[in-house]
Amino acid sequence: MTGRTILAVGGHIGDMDLAAGPLLAQNVCDGGRSVLLALTPGERGHPRLGVAEYKEQKITEARTFAAGIGAEVIVYDDLSDGFLHCTDDVAARLARDIRTIRPDLLLAHWGRSIHTDHEQASLLAERARFLAGLPGWEEDPGAADGPGRRHGVGQLLYTENWEDTDGFLATRYTAVSQRARDLWLEAIGCQAFARGETYGFRYIDYYDAQLITRGCLAGVSHAVALAEGGHGLREV
Repeated sequence: MTGRTILAVGGHIGDMDLAAGPLLAQNVCDGGRSVLLALTPGERGHPRLGVAEYKEQKITEARTFAAGIGAEVIVYDDLSDGFLHCTDDVAARLARDIRTIRPDLLLAHWGRSIHTDHEQASLLAERARFLAGLPGWEEDPGAADGPGRRHGVGQLLYTENWEDTDGFLATRYTAVSQRARDLWLEAIGCQAFARGETYGFRYIDYYDAQLITRGCLAGVSHAVALAEGGHGLREV
């Protein structure tokens, strides 16, 4: 699962940075292309900053994090934290980005969560994947390849997020090298919420410990856990 184009779609800035960041960093280290796409900025998560101010800060943090692991980032900054819905318009917008990026692997939230934005983001990823590969949907028949041409994403996998644990069963483990872990740790430190400066949750400690725990189960130093739609075999 290395050296490919991977697109990670999260409900907010920071979701995939934490849950998929080490894997995305590893993919870049292996010569692949990694893209983070946040469906909202996650601008309502700060108890002291106003929404507009925190939105600007979050977008800056997203760009800094992506640069730190060698990834690209897209933020739908016109959609609002807490009000994400799987509409035809948003699904179509995401499908167009999928056709432009042309990922081999799509990462999404597990479909059951304590956060409705995460559930909607999961539905959007699934719907957009379908539309992006649908013949005749907004397709430019004259294009041999490129943004207007349909793209079937070969694989959709779900990430492990502490808010999305209901029914999550890891079916794949992807090894993460020390270099990729170090890149991720340094980069994620730029995000205020991840440092525990919003509500005090120790996000970085939690996800770093998860890397070690999953590594123990996979027989490697560090690993990220992923789930398929059904049950599958473990893969390192």
